Amino acid sequence: MADAASRLRRVAEQVLGVPLPVRLRAWDGSQAGPPDAPALVIRNRRALRHMLFKPGELGLARAWVAGDLDIEGDLYGVLAAMSGLIWERGEDGRTVLQALRDPAVRSGVRELLRLAGPPVPPAPPREEVRRPRHLHTRHSDRRAISHHYDVGNDFYELVLGPSMVYSCAYWEDGGTLESAQRDKLELVSAKLGLTPGQRLLDVGCGWGSMAIHAAREHGVSVVGVTLSQEQATYARKRVAEEGLADRVEIRVQDYRDVRDGPYDAISSIGMAEHVGSERYLEYARELYGLLKPGGRLLNHQIARRPQRDESVYDVDAFIDAYVFPDGELAPIGTTVTQLERAGFEVRDVESIREHYARTLRRWVTNLEAEWPRAMRLTSPGRARVWRLYMAASALAFEHNRIGVNQVLAVRTPESGASGLPLRTRTWN
Repeated sequence: MADAASRLRRVAEQVLGVPLPVRLRAWDGSQAGPPDAPALVIRNRRALRHMLFKPGELGLARAWVAGDLDIEGDLYGVLAAMSGLIWERGEDGRTVLQALRDPAVRSGVRELLRLAGPPVPPAPPREEVRRPRHLHTRHSDRRAISHHYDVGNDFYELVLGPSMVYSCAYWEDGGTLESAQRDKLELVSAKLGLTPGQRLLDVGCGWGSMAIHAAREHGVSVVGVTLSQEQATYARKRVAEEGLADRVEIRVQDYRDVRDGPYDAISSIGMAEHVGSERYLEYARELYGLLKPGGRLLNHQIARRPQRDESVYDVDAFIDAYVFPDGELAPIGTTVTQLERAGFEVRDVESIREHYARTLRRWVTNLEAEWPRAMRLTSPGRARVWRLYMAASALAFEHNRIGVNQVLAVRTPESGASGLPLRTRTWN
C-alpha cells in the first residue's frame, strides 16, 4: 500500500482538480512531491479529521492552530502557492460541493476517511472564538476587542517593536520599522492640520502612540479611547513617563459614549474594521457629531475588493474565529459613501497598500526571531495564529486582494469653507 504522503497527495489533487504545488510530508515520515519544494507537513492524523469535519478554511485553520499542520521551509512560498488553490479561486472557482460530484473525488474522500483514523470530530483549539457573530453591541464589541488586544503587552512589544503601533507604517527606502511608524503618525498629524491648543480625539487609541505623538510634537490636548483595559494601562504608563499627563487622557470607553465634544480633529487608525457594516453609518454620524464645524477626521482603514454580488459577502473564517471576531472589511467606495451620508465632505483618499505588506513582513520577522519567547508569553496556538495571519495578510496586500486607505474628511460648515489648503497634498 502507498505511504500516507502519496495517498494524501493523490486525494488532494482529485479534490482540487489541479496538481499540488508543494511537497507533502506525513506523520509516518513519508514525503511526496518535488523534493526541493517547501513542504506542507501533516504532523498528526487529527489534522485530517479537522479538515473532514469542518471542510474549507476553518478546518485548515484548526489543524494549523493545534499544531497538527505546519509549513517547512519558505512560509510565504507555501502560502502563496496554496492561496491560488484555496483562497484565490475566485467567485467562479470550483467548490468542494462541485468537486464531490466527481466519482473519483468521492472515492478519494473515502480513502481520506480511512487515513484519518477514528471518525470522531476533534475539539476546536481553545484559541477559537465560538459565539454568535455580528452583534456589535457595546458588550460584544468589548469582548471582541479583548480577544484580540488583551493577548499581553509583552507579546505585542515583541511583535511591534518600540513604536507599539499596530497599524500600517509609512515607509521610505532605508527606513526602519520605528522610523516608518513615526512617519505614519506625522502623516496623520499633518493631514489633520494639528496645531497647539487644539483638541484631538483618538478613537481606538491602542497603546497610546498617536496620542503621545500628537501631544508631544504638536502641542494638542488628546483624549484616547480604547475598549482594551490592557492597552489603556500600558498607554497611561507611557503618557506619565513622557510627562504628558496634563495633555493626554486615556479612557476605557466606547466611542459611542464620548460626550465631551466638540473636538478640532479625530483620528481613527485601524479601528473602523471592528465597527461592522450594520453599524458603520452610526459610527460615521457619531464622529461627525463630535467634531466642531471645520473639524477634520482621518480614517485609516483596511479595505477589501468589491464583489459582483455584495449580498453573498462573508468574512474570512480564520480571521473571524481566531483573529478579529466580528471584524468586517468593506470596499473603499462603501466607506466613502457612508462618511458622506453622515455629512462629511471627503477631501482626500490615499492608498498605502504596499506599505502594509512591508509592515506585516517586518512583524513576522520580529515574531520568528523570538519564537520560543513568543510562545511563552501567550500560548503556542496563539503564536501560530499571529504568524499565519500576518504572513497571509502580507501576501493579500501584495497581491491587491485587500488594501488600506487614509480618508481625510471634513465637517464642512454651511459657509463651505473647508479650511484646507488649495493644494491639499502639501503634507507630502
